[in-house]
Amino acid sequence: MNAYRPRPIPPAALRELRETDDSGRPCRPYTAREDGVPLPSVGSPLRCCLRAIEPGERVALVSYAPLRRWAAETGAEPGAYGESGPVFIHAAECAGPPATGGYPFARPGALRVLRRYSDQGRIVGGRLFEIPEEAASGFDQGFDEAFADPEVALVHVRAVEYGCFQFEVRRPTP
Repeated sequence: MNAYRPRPIPPAALRELRETDDSGRPCRPYTAREDGVPLPSVGSPLRCCLRAIEPGERVALVSYAPLRRWAAETGAEPGAYGESGPVFIHAAECAGPPATGGYPFARPGALRVLRRYSDQGRIVGGRLFEIPEEAASGFDQGFDEAFADPEVALVHVRAVEYGCFQFEVRRPTP
């Protein structure tokens, strides 16, 4: 079991994104295909249930602003740090992440950025992270390092190649 809890996109946000995304565009679902048409989606990460897309699933590529949504929930004011970016979600409600836990999208050798934010939504640091063979202990160590700074309220895990948001981890509550 992980020392930290990876958070998917919250259900209320998913309901909104399935109508209109965070850039104001309507949701346009499609069926994922193995040949990559219309998008290279099979195997891509779903941020609603924190697993890879499988062939035949109805999915959508939407613009998501995780920090802006967190700020609206907490009263923070991230200013220009509240960017949005593309994420895949199921086109309809899904079961969410598996109860077994684990860090999602933890392919050894993949590069991630652990971007740290204060309770006001400002970037207070980041770290390049190569997922080790022992992914869980590697992520735990990266989050331990981030939360050792008392100013860090949450960490976004992002892919290096495209900058895509993968998942969020919030400071554990005692």
